Amino acid sequence: MNVSWIRPLALVAIVNLIALEMPTTAVEARGAASAISNPLLPSGPDPWIVRQGDTYFYMNTLGDRLAIRKTKNLARLADAAEITVWTPPAIGPNAQSIWAPELHRIGDTWYIYYTAAESGHDDDAHRGIFVLENTGLDPTRGTWIDRGRLKTAHSGIDGTTFSYGGKRYFVYSPYVGADSDLAIVEMANPWTLVGAESIIARPDQDWERRGGRQILEGPEFLAGPKGDLFLSYSASACWSDDYAIGLLSALRGSDPLDPAVWSKAVRPVVAKAPAANIYAPGHNGFFTAAGGRETWIVYHANDAPDMKCTARRAPRIQRVRWSARGTPIFAPPR
Repeated sequence: MNVSWIRPLALVAIVNLIALEMPTTAVEARGAASAISNPLLPSGPDPWIVRQGDTYFYMNTLGDRLAIRKTKNLARLADAAEITVWTPPAIGPNAQSIWAPELHRIGDTWYIYYTAAESGHDDDAHRGIFVLENTGLDPTRGTWIDRGRLKTAHSGIDGTTFSYGGKRYFVYSPYVGADSDLAIVEMANPWTLVGAESIIARPDQDWERRGGRQILEGPEFLAGPKGDLFLSYSASACWSDDYAIGLLSALRGSDPLDPAVWSKAVRPVVAKAPAANIYAPGHNGFFTAAGGRETWIVYHANDAPDMKCTARRAPRIQRVRWSARGTPIFAPPR
């Protein structure tokens, strides 16, 4: 495997800065909510939060359906009704194992990207990413139209999308041999891929190979304040306590499709914290608060060792700071 394009030293400074960041306190969570107390819910694997105006929309993996909670105060997320917006067909390519939903506002339309498996074939070879569309103002209402499965080059999971330099991109975790990698491809529209895929990261570090598998998954885009690109991901098997969040970066003006522009941090940016009873933190997302002036991360974690990857994984949020150079600073998980 040729990994000469990975330049790990480029992000060592980011990891070193983590130790300098003080944990976000409940009082400091004013931008997202008042009196935040982690975890937000008793369970909620693969959490996702997006803000529209003064409202936050939340989703997580439920397995058999897609549901959204909406609230103006994330501290009271548990009080928000869980509104089912879609249930899978009994038969078809997206009939079961409904995982990792992401709600995106693209233009004036809502889209949900989610992973699903084909009926009768609940295995990696039959998993893919699917898209739903809703033209309404409120994603908990209106009609969701099935735009089908994205035509990725491989079977895979955990799709996300972002816009950069006037183009839209799709990133997911394809199954490539024994590995789960990270791949990127351009989009013609929110449900159509165009051009060739590029593999931009492989699980070549020891901390990405814990639990008996070589896995990179859950990619998430983060725009830097100085125009640099950042892409977080989860590494190792989710049933390992060492499941953790890694980070790729690309300089401003880079072509995201070019694997050579991406640098990988040599260590996780968010890892287990036994002293705080936090294990296997991963599958994160980013959202903004305080009118877009603050950046926050949402991720799931276990509160004890050996809990594996079950529905007991609970959502947590924390503020992400920025260094003077425009690199993200992640506080220790709490």
